[in-house]
Amino acid sequence: MKIGLQQVNPSSIKDTLRKDLYRYGGRSGFWGFLSGLKIPGFRYNYFLRKAVLASRYSCVGLFYRFMLRRYTYKYGIQIPIGTQIGDGFYIGHFGNIVVNKAARIGRNCNLAQGVTIGQVNRGALSGCPVIGDNVWIGANAVIVGAIHIGNDVLIAPNSFVNFDVPGNSLVISNKCECKSYENPTAGYINNVMGKGK
Repeated sequence: MKIGLQQVNPSSIKDTLRKDLYRYGGRSGFWGFLSGLKIPGFRYNYFLRKAVLASRYSCVGLFYRFMLRRYTYKYGIQIPIGTQIGDGFYIGHFGNIVVNKAARIGRNCNLAQGVTIGQVNRGALSGCPVIGDNVWIGANAVIVGAIHIGNDVLIAPNSFVNFDVPGNSLVISNKCECKSYENPTAGYINNVMGKGK
């Protein structure tokens, strides 16, 4: 499955941004771009895509990174530069969105507010998710571990997904289990100074 931008060049970024913009109500062209910049999700996405293209220490690169950092704090969206994200990326509502840099997201995917796409640090699922094309991820969904989400999948709000999901599926998962486990936070609570009480 081909995911994300394989080569970073001005023409591919321009085409990617055109497809991203179109996801926001079918906007296109210069006036569509200007109205798209009023939408927090597209604005954040624009600076994320541009920061990938620009040289890190050039004036333009520093500008894009500064603006991306500004919107990271303003909108509560944390997607690192270099995260592989396919064309047509759509952020429906801003706020508390966190994506691990090693995660891969396919084309035409939607993220709602509160979504976390994260890493598992140990065990059989150690790693980050690979998400296919045309995936809708609902509010407050959590997707973690070295799992694969197929194409054309809807992940319902408040779902916790740590298992492979085949294509053309609907995921509704909010079952809570409590299991006794020796040292469950090992590898997660790190750099502790002194002895705990």
